[in-house]
Amino acid sequence: MIRTENLTKHYGKLHALNDLNLEIGKGKVFGFIGPNGAGKSTTMMILSTLLGPTSGRAYVAGYDVIKEPKDVRQVLGYMPDFFGVYDNLKATEYLDFYAGAYNIPHSKRSNLIADLLELVNLSNKADAYVDSLSRGMKQRLGLARCLVHSPEVLILDEPASGLDPRARIEMREILKKLRSMGKTIIISSHILPELAELCDDIGVIEKGNLIACGSVDEVSVETRGIAVMQLKTLDKLEETERILAASPLVKRLDNKGSHFRFHFTGNDSDKAGLLMKLVQEGIPVLHFGDSKENLEDVFLAITEGVGN
Repeated sequence: MIRTENLTKHYGKLHALNDLNLEIGKGKVFGFIGPNGAGKSTTMMILSTLLGPTSGRAYVAGYDVIKEPKDVRQVLGYMPDFFGVYDNLKATEYLDFYAGAYNIPHSKRSNLIADLLELVNLSNKADAYVDSLSRGMKQRLGLARCLVHSPEVLILDEPASGLDPRARIEMREILKKLRSMGKTIIISSHILPELAELCDDIGVIEKGNLIACGSVDEVSVETRGIAVMQLKTLDKLEETERILAASPLVKRLDNKGSHFRFHFTGNDSDKAGLLMKLVQEGIPVLHFGDSKENLEDVFLAITEGVGN
């Protein structure tokens, strides 16, 4: 459904994207992970026909984004990371405007708009002015706008950016509905753990280079020889932190106050040895074991040393 071949974008001496090769199947949800300036938005804008590549090719639903941009726009819905507000327009008027842009007949717009507002949980805001909505509501309205022409492909650039926890949960639930509808979706996000349950595959991009790509399991830190561990003690936190920090196998030690979380580069025998060391030092261990990793661990482990 989406394919890129050596996709490259340069701005003078700045290499925003270097030989990107991606293939995303129909009905798949792909998570794009990377810091600001990594190349996520550049890729999404090229796929959305809003930016031309320096070299390489890109296809959406079989259409060439350079040679067939009108066809691409008919099968694609793009949601940028910034929502443009239209003053003095109600939510229904906002969606009606975009429905008109896609030549949807007037006779069909009323039902379509009602269905879209219900999908994004904004039915009770149908007559509210767009500029009066909260950021989370604006994001959901922006998502509804992407769906007015029933696109096969959705490209969502930071859809949960700037949202409070409740709004992020609401957005995530809507994205799950869209996945169940068979939409092919690319999502970029800094809220890394939240992509794990949404995505079939993830790609980690850094400094314009795709440095890891595959299923969540394939790109996990465990496959790279790193275990994410969690340790909880009754007390003696300072002594515990000293012992952990002294181990050459412990990386990215994080003192959570009530427990410790860290990456461990040793094997099972090494884990047993560390636990024995803690007990011998009189540390009252309550819990010692593997932690459920998230995509933040994946990103930190994969990008360690990149660009240095």
